[in-house]
Formats: sequence, structure tokens, C-alpha cells
Amino acid sequence: MLAFKPKPSSLRSTFSGTALRPPPRLYGVPVLLSFSRTTRSRPLVRAVISDDKAVESAKTSPLDQKHSNGSSDSSSKQVKAVVTIKKKMKENITEKIENQWEMLMNGIGRGILIQLISEEIDPVTNSGKSVEAFVRGWLPKPQEHDNILQYVADFTLPSDFGRPGAVLITNQHAKEFHLLEIVIQDFDGVPIYFPANTWIHSLNDNPESRIIFRNQAYLPSQTPPGLKDLRREDLLSIRGNGKGERMPYERIYDYDVYHDLGKPDKERDLARPVLGGEERPYPRRCRTGRPASKIDPLCESRIEKPHPVYVPRDEAFEEIKQDTFSAGRLKALLHNLVPLMAATLSSSDIPFTCFSEIDKLYNDGFILKDDEQRKLGDNLFIGNMMKQVLNVGQKLLKYEIPAVIRKDRFSWLRDNEFARQALAGVNPVNIEILKEFPILSKLDPAIYGPPESVITKELIEQELHGMSVDKALEEKRLFMVDFHDMLLPFIKRINNLPGRKSYASRTVFFYTKTGILRPIAIELSLPPTPSSNRNKYVYTHGHDATTYWIWKLAKAHVCANDAGVHQLVNHWLRTHACMEPYIIATHRQLSSMHPIYKLLHPHMRYTLEINALARQSLINGGGIIEASFSPGKYAMELSAAAYESWRFDREALPADLIHRGMAVEDPSAPGGLKLLIEDYPYAADGLLIWSAIKEWVESYVEHFYTEPDSVTTDVELQAWWSEIKNRGHHDKRNEPWWPKLATKEDLSGILTTMIWTASGQHAAINFGQYPFGGYMPNRPTLMRKLIPQETNPDFEKFMQNPQRTFLSSLPTQLQATKIMAVQDTLSTHSPDEEYLGKMNEFHSSWINDHKVLQMFDRFAAKLGEIEEIINERNKDIRLKNRTGAGIPPYELLLPSSGPGVTGRGIPNSVSI
Repeated sequence: MLAFKPKPSSLRSTFSGTALRPPPRLYGVPVLLSFSRTTRSRPLVRAVISDDKAVESAKTSPLDQKHSNGSSDSSSKQVKAVVTIKKKMKENITEKIENQWEMLMNGIGRGILIQLISEEIDPVTNSGKSVEAFVRGWLPKPQEHDNILQYVADFTLPSDFGRPGAVLITNQHAKEFHLLEIVIQDFDGVPIYFPANTWIHSLNDNPESRIIFRNQAYLPSQTPPGLKDLRREDLLSIRGNGKGERMPYERIYDYDVYHDLGKPDKERDLARPVLGGEERPYPRRCRTGRPASKIDPLCESRIEKPHPVYVPRDEAFEEIKQDTFSAGRLKALLHNLVPLMAATLSSSDIPFTCFSEIDKLYNDGFILKDDEQRKLGDNLFIGNMMKQVLNVGQKLLKYEIPAVIRKDRFSWLRDNEFARQALAGVNPVNIEILKEFPILSKLDPAIYGPPESVITKELIEQELHGMSVDKALEEKRLFMVDFHDMLLPFIKRINNLPGRKSYASRTVFFYTKTGILRPIAIELSLPPTPSSNRNKYVYTHGHDATTYWIWKLAKAHVCANDAGVHQLVNHWLRTHACMEPYIIATHRQLSSMHPIYKLLHPHMRYTLEINALARQSLINGGGIIEASFSPGKYAMELSAAAYESWRFDREALPADLIHRGMAVEDPSAPGGLKLLIEDYPYAADGLLIWSAIKEWVESYVEHFYTEPDSVTTDVELQAWWSEIKNRGHHDKRNEPWWPKLATKEDLSGILTTMIWTASGQHAAINFGQYPFGGYMPNRPTLMRKLIPQETNPDFEKFMQNPQRTFLSSLPTQLQATKIMAVQDTLSTHSPDEEYLGKMNEFHSSWINDHKVLQMFDRFAAKLGEIEEIINERNKDIRLKNRTGAGIPPYELLLPSSGPGVTGRGIPNSVSI
């Protein structure tokens, strides 16, 4: 146990003449207070950390040799600590007054207490040596950053103090502050950096002091003796005890199931099943500990905007990110605007009747009547920016023209564009090689009917212009996007929802000898019924007008399925949801001084916050995803069903490409893989990014793990990997495919997969959402009608006006503008985005290791070279999927970007 004893001295300061707060506490234990013998102008605080007991050594303590005027004996030395704090850029009057008061308190040494902890052991206490001082005085603001403040603390160190390895910070202000870093200047001629970028809670909220380690990476076995206790205690403080509701100022990382998506207390129809467990396996999320629902004790009660969902304090958006997320046209959709707007504009929820009405969304905007505008302005919980939007010209929703139609307004109609987007669109990860005929379902035939597809060899060969199916299979020219087995179990329930009609789809493509991929057949399936065994329909492109329009409707149904699978499986599940357990385990099991923590830290930024916002407004019952995508209220159940086939080992890009048959191993090819379709922009560019990440990770791991058994003997690392498997992905804990963690190669592979998922993979399937989906006919997110059959009464209406049938099958005007607003928000880079290979100026001292910094520079340079390669590929006229008349270049995996909807840029993390 840690033992701390306050000295029986008066706790009244002669400086202020008023009683001080209760003594500070470190991890729930009071710290030892000792007073200078020379002057009693203020208390000095000393934390004695020991496995046995606190030992008072007032007579010999170096602290008692330091006087309030800074004098010291001949065997000590003076050092100065510069404390850098970031305050809000936009402050109201109250905040400005509070900040002025805090600046005054800091300036006179009454606000922030800092304890320096040595890496060396004090033989008396058997713990790290320590000295303390209050922050005093302030330095001029850096001219380029008005919101950055710097203060100074002076320390007197005995000659045998050793190198400072940690600082303990006690915030005696009434509210938290954001600490960027602490720098000990001129310690033996060099500065010592303590990077923080963290919120320091007020003593009022939590009596525990915060621990900040210097920027030296240590494996657990290398931890300096004076820091071992602090390393252990810091990790314990982060894990919590799994009990109680979490408070906003806390930084507790723990696991829970997804039992907060429904609203059973509000409306029975908004109840949603728990995701996570034997019935519906799912990754775990960060625990909030809110009380149980009144109606369903298995579910957690909801918290709605404007109240935030708990995330550990440092995971929350910073000010610039928050402003970006909330600003612009209808960015407030994610802040409860959608349900209020739907109620207000219910009269406007009508289908598009002609394509010019869609064009008006970009040219004129979505027009509101005066009373609708006034009602929105009066009733919605919106800020001044949104009120200004509402008051300008009665135009609420106006969008940039999406990249997919910017140069060619009719590209979306063409089959080659439909196929191109399977390779170079926003969801290029479902296309796979077709290996055999007949195409067979793996679903139970007793429930879903005969497993054979009705896409036959004869039908395929009609589209191959003389080539046989066997020859096409042999030459690897047939490909498929197959959503049949994933969707068919949900189709009956989906089609019972109002305004939703779906099929389970399969699409077969042919790769021509000229290097063009084209769709040749689409199969759309419904569940069999007792009254009809005909539940599968096959469509080909045809040449007459009727067949052409039906083919276009079939493609639209495929696109709607693709949009749903993309959003719920490839985007949300495989990047957002699956990254969350890695992040939680990293904080819980790896000390911030662990080299692997330092490597992963940039790739964890903002993910827990964006995921919490998604649970609150996007994927929740009645939320935007349910309102805008085909599966409706069954959206997250479909996501959970897809998780059953998720495998960590296949999240590595090369393994995924090989599994889908899109690449084969070839040692002579770059990256060791040969693509079956050379002009596959996602894969070709992705392998460049993957290889650069892999090279950087391997060199980093090799640098720190120098012994053959250094991976297996790293207790923190082994606990981290075990927790990811057994707690973070608890429902998959017994799967045999989990990689072992015994060698440097094992570790490098695991880390490369995680970093790729957070950076390149997420960028490729996220930032093209508006460029491709912003034009609804190109990528509808749901369909409202089945394709009319000749025996159907609607067939005659279709024959009379096929355009009206097509448009009335797409999302309504309100549904379209909802999802366009969301896609616009999710495709936007914040001005404070941190990109792969780039270093934030405030984080430049992240590690004290010259060789590692050189490795990072090589990584950054490699990414610069890759950007040049991609730009050259986008000019290569032989690559038809990224060049050509009206074809937008493939830029989703260009590493760099500016702010906004750019359709390019790889952030370090899943940050939006």
C-alpha cells in the first residue's frame, strides 16, 4: 500500500490568512505536507511513494533546504520548468474573467503545484526522489498563438537528485485546464520534455494528482527504479473498477456492450436489441455506466443532445474540431436537427418528379416557405451560424456539385461507371473473383430456398461474345459483388417497413481484354413465400428502351445495397467499431512511456468521441442511419450479423485482397502481390500506403525489441493483446485465427494492420462519401419500390413514365437532403486534422530518441514519394479507372489534404 502522513502542522497559510484546501491526494491517499524551517510563506508538498510506508525525513529533506526566496546550499542547483497551457480561442465574458483570475493565481504561485520525480530511488523512502514548487510568473505569449500561455516554476535540486522522469500536477483552480507540455530547461545543458496534451482536472473534482512522464520510451523491464511505482499506479488510475456512472472530467477506459442504441423508455418502437454477447456478437465500446432503462433493465438509459455522451476527457474533440463538426449547412443534423426538421417539414417530404429538381439542390438549394423558415428558427436548438443560414434567401440546403458528376453530369448512367466505382469508388472492398459455377448460397435451403443462383452459364455466355464461362473462369475474367447471403435473412423484415423495398443482390462483372470491367448480369432475390416459388430475378443491360430502364432500376437496387453494406459493415463496423477496443486496451494496458503506446497514440485521436456521437445521433434507434438507409430499424442487427464473419487477420490489406481473389502472392511484384486487375486504384494505391506503414512499423519495433524474447517478456504488451482478444472482442475470443504475439514479426504485423485500419482504410471508404454519394441517383441509400413486373398493376405506370417510376423509387427529397448533409459532414476534414506522416507542432517532442525521429522522417519522405506516384498514375491514360473524359482522378489515398470536402487525405485516425 502507498502510505502518506500529513505533518501535524497548521494548515493555515500566512500568505493568505485563510484556511487552505484539504491536502492534495495522489491516487486517493493524502500527500505529506512539510513546511520550510526558514519561512512559512507557503506550504511545500511532498509525495512519498513507497510499497511500505511513508517515512518522514524533514531534517534531511532537500525540500527543507529550499527557501521561499529560492536560495539553496552549495550542493544543489536551480532549474526552471516552463509550463505551456492552451486556453479556449473563443471565450465568453464569464470565462474571460475566470481566466484572468486564474492567470493572477498562477502568477503569484497559488494555482498549480508541480512535483518533479527523479528516475533514481531515494534510499530513505525507497521511491523516486522528489521536489515541489508552485507555478509562478508568466512568460510573454508566443506571437503566433494567442491562446497559448506559458508559466514558470523554479526548483532547487540537490546534486544527487538524478534526472527528472515524471511530474505530478495538482490543479488547485476551480476548473480544469489544458496542459500542452512541461519543459525543464537547461538540465545538464539540455532540455527535458514532458509532453502532455491533456486536461488536468480540478482538485475539486478529483483529489488525485496527475502523472506526466518525460518523453523517453521504456519497455516495462527498462523502467527506471524511481518511476516503477508511478508507472503501475498511472495505469491503475485509468482502468477504473467497472462500477458507477462516469463523470465528464474522468479519464477512465473500460468496456461495455452496445446496449444504449434504443429508446425503450420513450417509445416501444424505438427499442433495440443489445449488440454484444452470444446472441448478437459485436465489438465492445467504451463504458459510460449510465443507469439502466426503466422499461428494459438490460439496456442503458439514453442521453440526448445537447448533453454529451461520456468519453474519457482527453478523447473529446478539441475546439477547432468541434467548431468544424458543428458548422456549415446542416452540420447540426448530428445535434438533433433531423427529427425536429422532419416534423417541421413533413409536408415537404415528397419524391423527386424530375431530374431538374435534384439539380436545384446544387443550383438553388432546398426552398423553405416563410412559415417553415420561421418555425425552424424559433424551435430548433441551433446556434447563430445556423440561424444565419436559415435567414439568407430562404434557402436552407445548398450543396457543392459532387465530384462524380462535376465534369460529366450523365456518367452515372453508364455501365462502365457503375463498374468503375466497384474498383475506384467509395466502397471498393466487396468485389471478388468468381471462382466457380454455379453460384451457390450458403444459407439454409429449408428456409431460403434452393441454393443455386439463377444466373446461368448460358445467360453469362450471351454477354461474353463468344468466350465460354469456363474459359473466362480460367483466365480470371469474371468478378462478383455478392450481398445475397448477408441481406436475404433481413429482406422480409425490411420490406415490411413503410417506404422500404429491397432485394438481396448479386452482380457479375466481366473484365475485358482491353482492361475494362463491365456488369453483365444482376440477380435480385426475395425470400420465398408459400404462394410463390419464383423469388429470384435476373437482369441484363439489354438494348431496347424497356429493358434499359429496368436495368437502370436493377443497378439502383444494387447501389442501395452497396451503400448500406458500405456504411454499416465496411465503414462503421470494420473501422470505427473494431478500432474502439484497440484504443481502450492501449490506454488500459500500455503505459504512456511504452514505445508501442507512443507509436499508436496518433492513431487513436478522436475515435472514441466520434463513435459516441454516432451512438447518440447516427446509429441509434430512430437516428439518421435508420432514417436514410435500406435496413431501417434493422441496420445495426445487420451490422452485428456481418461481424460474425469478421476476422482480424483478414483486415490486413494484402490478406484481404488475397482472400477476395483480387491478388495473388508474387515475390517479384512490388509489395509481394500481383493484382488480377492492374487498374484497381484502391488496391494499387493502398498497397503503397500499406508498405510504407509496414516499413515504418518494422523499423520501430526492431529498434525497441532487440532481444529474441523481448516481445514475450513484455508484460504490458502481452496483457494488451490478451485484453483486445478476450475483452475488446470478447465474442471472438476463442477463434483460432487470432495472430500469436511471440515475435517481432508478429507484433509488426498486428500494429501495421491496426494503423492501416485507422488511417488508409478509413480514408479510402470515408472521404469519398459526398463526392460519390452526394448525387442521389448515382448512389441511392434506399429504394422505396420493387421493380415492376409485367403482372404488376404498376407496370403500366412504368411503361407510361419510366422516369417518374425511377425517381419515385429513390429516397424522397427530405431523405435525400438528410443523407447529403450527413455525407457532407463525414467527408469534411477539420482544419486541425493530423495526417499520416505529419507531425503536429505541439507534439514534436513526442519521443526522446534521435534514431526513431530519423525513421519517422524517412516514413514521411516515403509518403511524399507515394503522393507523387499517385499523381502520376492519375495522368496515365492507360489507367481508365482514374483517367479519361470526365473521370475524376482517384485521390482518396493521397496522404495530404487541406480542410473541407476534398476527396483526398489520410488522417492518422478514425476522426470523423
